[in-house]
Amino acid sequence: MPAYNEGEQIVEVLDRLFESVKLPCEVLVVVDTEGDTTIPVINEYAEKEPRIRCLVNTYGRGPANAIRYGIDAAAAPVVVITMADGCDDARQIDDLARLVERGVAVAAASRYMAGGQQVGGPYVKGMLSKTAGRSLRTFAHIGTRDATNSFKAYSTAFVREVGIESRDGFEIGIELTAKAKRMRKPVAEIPTIWLDRQAGMSNFKVAKWIPSYLRWYRFAFGPRLSAEQIRARAHCETNEKGN
Repeated sequence: MPAYNEGEQIVEVLDRLFESVKLPCEVLVVVDTEGDTTIPVINEYAEKEPRIRCLVNTYGRGPANAIRYGIDAAAAPVVVITMADGCDDARQIDDLARLVERGVAVAAASRYMAGGQQVGGPYVKGMLSKTAGRSLRTFAHIGTRDATNSFKAYSTAFVREVGIESRDGFEIGIELTAKAKRMRKPVAEIPTIWLDRQAGMSNFKVAKWIPSYLRWYRFAFGPRLSAEQIRARAHCETNEKGN
């Protein structure tokens, strides 16, 4: 769970999470700096709930780096990414995790399949997300209608096999889904109802992160690749940017 100065607002989210999750779990809340207002709240919460830890990300600022850091610190064979703002339905975490336990590489909570819904949020962001998700499902056969949603469960082994290249925003969801598709790994989805945050401000920056999303949108189309080939492509692209 990446968090940025959530303060006391995160308590209600954590209460719902621990009421909902019945599977054995560890909750890792990842922040960027020692001065983040989330830290003292989590430390106090941990006095009554030993399954939670707050980690300070050392990979760099931003949600992508926080998520990368959290996955690298995870000990479980399944990792679930959920937001600290309460937009995701914590009651679905167990169902997503069980899909991965049954063999899928990526289990997506989908706003755009039958039974799913997005309530609130910026219109342009929602339109772009829905268009990307449905077109990827139709034309790239990616396995979910909601590739851009961050609320997903992953096989930890799969993530560590292919690596995460995202460094800025929340594009990790589409990155890992596209990589699973290129490796012909199974992707599954369940419907979810996403609610826009009721307090505080969203840190989602549409204009800034669109190029990264487009990169992984395009990557979803193409022949089968091995994990080694995916990592080699990433290495080449990194070198090209450096030059």
